[in-house]
Amino acid sequence: MKVLITGSEGYLGALAAPELMHAGHEVLGLDTGYYKSGWLCRGADRSPQTLDRDLRRVTIDDLAGMDAIVHMAELSNDPLGELSPEVTQRVNHGGSVRLAALAKQAGASRFVYMSSCSVYGIAVGCGVTESAALNPQTPYARCKALVERDVAALAGEDFSPTFLRNATAYGASPRMRFDIVLNNLCGRAWTAGEIAMTSDGTPWRPLVHGLDITKAIRCVLAAPREVVHNEVFNVGSGAQNYQIKEIADLVASVFTDCRLSFGDSAGDNRSYRIDCDKIHSVLPGFSCDWDARLGVRQLYDVFARVQLAGETFTGRDHNRLRQLQYLLDTGQVDADLFWTY
Repeated sequence: MKVLITGSEGYLGALAAPELMHAGHEVLGLDTGYYKSGWLCRGADRSPQTLDRDLRRVTIDDLAGMDAIVHMAELSNDPLGELSPEVTQRVNHGGSVRLAALAKQAGASRFVYMSSCSVYGIAVGCGVTESAALNPQTPYARCKALVERDVAALAGEDFSPTFLRNATAYGASPRMRFDIVLNNLCGRAWTAGEIAMTSDGTPWRPLVHGLDITKAIRCVLAAPREVVHNEVFNVGSGAQNYQIKEIADLVASVFTDCRLSFGDSAGDNRSYRIDCDKIHSVLPGFSCDWDARLGVRQLYDVFARVQLAGETFTGRDHNRLRQLQYLLDTGQVDADLFWTY
C-alpha cells in the first residue's frame, strides 16, 4: 500500500513509519515540525520522505495516489488542549475531519485514526468496552470523540475508517516524550533519584507500548476490509491495566537507587480500566509484545546508553506543552499555531 502518515516526526510516528516501511508499504510522512528538535537517540535505519505541512493546510494533491492515511498529527494530551481549547478544536476536530473528507475525495480506501481511551472519561467497573458510553472530560478528549463521530459518518463502500482508542502510551522512541506517565516516572527516577507520586497509588491506568500501537496499525492495514470497516478498537491488553502504585513499584525494581513516595487520596485520582478483548479476538495477527516491566527495562537501557541528563529530561524538547509554549513566546508560531515564517 501507499500510506501517508501524518505526525510522522512525532513520538509514535517515529516508530510507526519505519515499521510500516519494513512491512513493505510505500510510506510518505507529513508533519508540521513543532517538535523537530526533539531527538533523544538514533532512530530506525529507514525514515520516509516527509512533507512539511500543517494539518489544516493539507490539499487533495498531497493525498493523490494514497491507498491509506494513518492520522496521528494532532495536538497531543490534555494539558496541551487546555492551553488553547479553541485552537485544539480547530486542529484536532476540524483539521482531522477535513483530512478524512479529502482522503475520501482523493480515493484513499483506508483511514486509520489515532483516538484515545480518554474518550471514556471517568469510568467505573472492571473493564470498559468499545460499546460503553463516551464521557470525555477535556477539550482533547472531546475532540477525539467528535472526530470519531464525524469521520464514521463518511464511511462508505470505498472508504473504510478505523478508530484505534489507544491506552496511555509508553516506551522508548527517537522522538521521546517525558510528559506521559511511565516515561515520566522512569526519567525522574534516572535523573533525580526519586519516584514521587501525587496520588496514593490506587487509581488505575491502562498502558500500551508505542510499538504495540504500531503493530495495531500494521494489522489494520493488512486486515480484510470487512474486519476493520468503521470499527473501533481499544488498543492494549487486559493484563496492562495497572494501578499507579504497581507502575511505581516496577520502576523502582529497575531503577534501584531511587526513593519511592506516595501522596494521598486528594491527589490525581482519575481511574479507569479498559477491556481489550475485541482487538485480540477480531483483528488478525494482533497481540501485545510488550508489558510495563519490559518497557521500564527498555527505558533504563536507553537512558544508560545516552546518559540522560536532568536538563534533557526537564527541558522543552521532550515535553509537548513546554515546546509549544516556547514557540508561542518566541513568536515562531502565532496564536493559531501557524508558523510565522
